[in-house]
Formats: sequence, structure tokens, C-alpha cells
Amino acid sequence: MLGFCVLAPLGDAIAKLLGATIPLGELLLVRFAAQALFLIPVLIWSKQGFQMPMRVAWMMAIRTVLHILGIGGMFISLRYLPLADALAIAFVMPFIMLMLGHYVLGEQVGPRRIIACAVGFIGTLLVVQPSFAAVGAPALIPLFVAVVFALFMLTTRQISKDLEPVKLQATSGILATVILLAIHLIISSFDLFALSIVIPNRVEASLLLTIGIIGTFAHLLMAWSLRFAPSTTLAPMQYLEIPVATLFGWMIFTDLPNGLAAIGILITMGAGLYIVLHERKLAQMVPAET
Repeated sequence: MLGFCVLAPLGDAIAKLLGATIPLGELLLVRFAAQALFLIPVLIWSKQGFQMPMRVAWMMAIRTVLHILGIGGMFISLRYLPLADALAIAFVMPFIMLMLGHYVLGEQVGPRRIIACAVGFIGTLLVVQPSFAAVGAPALIPLFVAVVFALFMLTTRQISKDLEPVKLQATSGILATVILLAIHLIISSFDLFALSIVIPNRVEASLLLTIGIIGTFAHLLMAWSLRFAPSTTLAPMQYLEIPVATLFGWMIFTDLPNGLAAIGILITMGAGLYIVLHERKLAQMVPAET
């Protein structure tokens, strides 16, 4: 999950760079097509095949649609908001995920986890310093992304019990590519820039390919993490995406947080690291099975 927290903001930063010249539909299509092309050979080589139970297939379809909506929503928000701001607003997601994990999946949520998530969310507010009057409607898009990705991660948690991560991601890449191609074909006559296809230059083509590679590997790491730990444990750790996004925002876009935002970054990191240490302590207290 820590690897995901580094790679995901990097992919978002590249998408923000490309957002002004590459249509949203093309960004998404390349992102998921690259995922399919990279992982199909691995899946064939491992002899896993594409078969899966019907229940899992339906959940996979739902997960794929959520994935497209979540990434698409984040890419749109990055056209209007700084990288760290967009992620910080979206970081009501771990709290939503924590509650859904408790009430939908029946996972145990202790008071310390809830407090850590609440403290981490306060930290995100200090980072983003939201002003809806200044930013306007685009500030609401990351909230939509938060809800979508909370549902996406819980669905991933359920599917990961039945599928290996490579098979999960390869199948998702194929489904997403088919869905996006169908949307492009159906809506191509409406002449919408967001769903048009432009020929990228060499730099843009390289960055598009990089987004596909980063996105594929990042979500493989996330799928692996969900196989070994419950969503309620991993949710607070994702707050670490915010300081990483702040670093990339400063390095690429020269967006540097002020003193109050820096305090918020420390709070979010502290909340996430507290959960990690707390879970490690609990794991050490469980007696080994004989």
C-alpha cells in the first residue's frame, strides 16, 4: 500500500500535465489499454486463464465501471485544482471506506482506528484549506471520486479473495478498454473534445505510456495489499498519498504548501503511521497457530 501511495500521485501528476492537450477519453483509453497489454502475456504465461465464477464476473464488471469513473473524475478535477488539493479533498474516502467496511463487510473497527481516521481527515482540511467560494463546483468532483473509490476498494477486497492480482488487473484492463472503445464509437458523432482522439507528439506519447505503466503497477500493489490486510487497516495508510502528492506538486508545478498546510501533512502522516504501528502491535500479540 505504501508503494501505491507513491505511484498513484505520480500518475495523477502526469495526467495533470497532459490534461490541457489530451482529451479525457484518450487518457483513460490508453491507461486501461496499456494495463491489458502489459498483463495479458503475464496471465497467459502463468497459465491462469480468464475463467471465473459468475458472481465474481459481475463484481469485476462493477469494479471496472467504478475504476473508470474514479480515475476519470480525478483526471477532470486535476484540470481545475492543484494536485495536493484534489487529493486532500478526495481523502474523505478512507473514512467512507472505514464505515462501509464495518457496516457492509462486518469488519471490526475499534475506536482508535476511527479516531485516527478523523484526525487524518482534519489534517487533510489543513492541507487543502478548501474554499468552495473561490474554487467553485470543481471542488465537489473529488468528493464524488472519494465515494466511487471507497466502493471500488471494497469491491476489490471481495474479488481479491477469489482472484490473483495479475488476473484481476488484466481482466479489468480488458473490460475497461472494451467499455471505453464502445463509448467512443457510440458518442463519436457528437464531436465532443473529451471523447475525441488526438495524435500526441513524442513527449505526450511517452507520458501516456508512462501513465499506463504506473497505473498498472500501482493497482497491482493495491490489490496485493488487500489480499493480506483488511480495508479498515489499509484505509488510514492512504493518507500518506497527500504528502507524496504535495512533493510532486512542488517538484513539477512549483505548488508549495504554506505553514498551515505543512502542519496538516504532518498530522495526516502521523495518523497513518499510528495505525500501521498499532496494527503491528496487535499482530504481535496474536499467538502463533500450532
